Amino acid sequence: MLQDVSAHGSTNKGVVAARLGRYHAAADFGRAKIMASMLKSTGLVGGYTLLSRVLGLFRDIVLAKFFAPGPAMDAFLVAFKIPNFMRRLFGEGAFSQAFVPVISEQKSQGSAQDVKDLVDGVAGTLGLFLTVITVLGVLGAPLLVMIFAPGFHAEPERFELTVNLLRITFPYLLFISLTAFAAGILNTFGRFGVPAFTPVLLNLALISAAIWFAPYFSDPITALAWGVLIAGLAQLAIQLPALARIGLVPVPRLGRAKNGVRQIMRLMLPALFGSSVAQINLLVDTLIASFLTAGSISWLYFSDRLMEFPLGVFAIALATVLLPSLSALHTNKDPEAFSRTLDWALRLAFIIGLPAALGLFMLAGPIVVTLFQYGEFSAQDVRMTEISLQAYAIGLFGFTLVKVLAPGYFARQDTRTPVRFGLVAMFTNIVLNLGLVVYLVQSEYFAPHAGLALATSIAALLHGALLFRGLSRAGVYVPVKGWIGLQLRLLAGLGGMGAFLHFFSGELMDWQNVALAVRVVRLVLLVSGGALVYFLFLLLLGLRPGQFKAPTQSEPSV
Repeated sequence: MLQDVSAHGSTNKGVVAARLGRYHAAADFGRAKIMASMLKSTGLVGGYTLLSRVLGLFRDIVLAKFFAPGPAMDAFLVAFKIPNFMRRLFGEGAFSQAFVPVISEQKSQGSAQDVKDLVDGVAGTLGLFLTVITVLGVLGAPLLVMIFAPGFHAEPERFELTVNLLRITFPYLLFISLTAFAAGILNTFGRFGVPAFTPVLLNLALISAAIWFAPYFSDPITALAWGVLIAGLAQLAIQLPALARIGLVPVPRLGRAKNGVRQIMRLMLPALFGSSVAQINLLVDTLIASFLTAGSISWLYFSDRLMEFPLGVFAIALATVLLPSLSALHTNKDPEAFSRTLDWALRLAFIIGLPAALGLFMLAGPIVVTLFQYGEFSAQDVRMTEISLQAYAIGLFGFTLVKVLAPGYFARQDTRTPVRFGLVAMFTNIVLNLGLVVYLVQSEYFAPHAGLALATSIAALLHGALLFRGLSRAGVYVPVKGWIGLQLRLLAGLGGMGAFLHFFSGELMDWQNVALAVRVVRLVLLVSGGALVYFLFLLLLGLRPGQFKAPTQSEPSV
């Protein structure tokens, strides 16, 4: 009898163990599938983003050729930055970070009708709010220019031009914010292609406006403002067929899915600030630059655009995929997979973000000369853009960390903690802005506008460090083993890449005295050669691409 009971107990244990084994295997397979899907989606978004960034560079080359850095270009950049900044707040910034976790939760736990009601309710509330903001923005354009570029008030012609341009560009906020809303729906359903392609349309519109339509305007810079507005309409229109295919074309209705809308608003209020610290810092740069030498805003713009190229191709693409994926893992209550997904993203951030920052810093002069020194863009413009680009390059890795780590908070519907970190970063930026500008005004070797870029970079590095520490202290992120070895390999690879670029880059004057074709070939060889040296060092030191596949078993921390 006892033997029978013992045997029966052993049998039960065996059945339980077998079931647990199948459960864990299924869970591991699910996690691996999510990670593989994320990697594929990141590649898709990165590919389209690369296309957009390449066209964006061509756009900036066209702008530099036809519109010299100066009062008119500064006026357009301010008129474009104001609605663009608000778009980051109400569109793909705070709104997306509040909306995506909520719709992901509704998709996972509710019915298809619940999802449709949420989409319609958000469309009604967001659309009404944005319409009111747009009307107020157009009517209050002079006040907005006074707030964001107070230095322009001393020059009535530049001030009036900026106001007129802003009245054309401001409605872009309405269209692009609704575009970001549509993109949030599509990304939640794994449709990343159309939203990633959408920015291409803005670049095409501005290129067309500069080359073909500007000559028809009494003030050619006005063509760029109309290009921005037309791009907003086109970017929204291209989302609609993709939404129709999943049956979620929004029908604006007030009062639908009240609880979901309130939840989004509750999450969005603190995120309005926390998710947009980098943009606020850049606007502070613009505000102070409006008091500096004419052209300072343009120099900062061109250098910021070059810094945004690697940031957009990799970090923003990765963050776009991370948020819905982490939201799904949080909804499914899988903290282990959540942590390992963050670890995977951080490793990619280190491997790609650090060499991008080093290369941008060391090749700042050759990049600016190759891309911009034609037509109206002078040698002085090259020098001023180069030093601010080097200052921004110092903070590129910080910007990357912020993009990768912020979804770790928003996916858990924690929008308050990043606000505290954002406040620290913003005040640091303001203090450094004032201090560095005052110091560099008295310097013979550097320009004050470069101090603005450097302050923004230091604030970004601090912001990224605070986000990392917060996730670690809360136990949300636990590093997987292998970080120490990875960091040593990265140091060796960066050292080899730096030596290669230093030896072969040459003097800036040598770049200025050769033809365009020579500049392009030489820059391509430097960039590809530096990347080759870097990755060869990593391979020789034992780093393999297979090490970044999705783990299927729990791994010990460092």
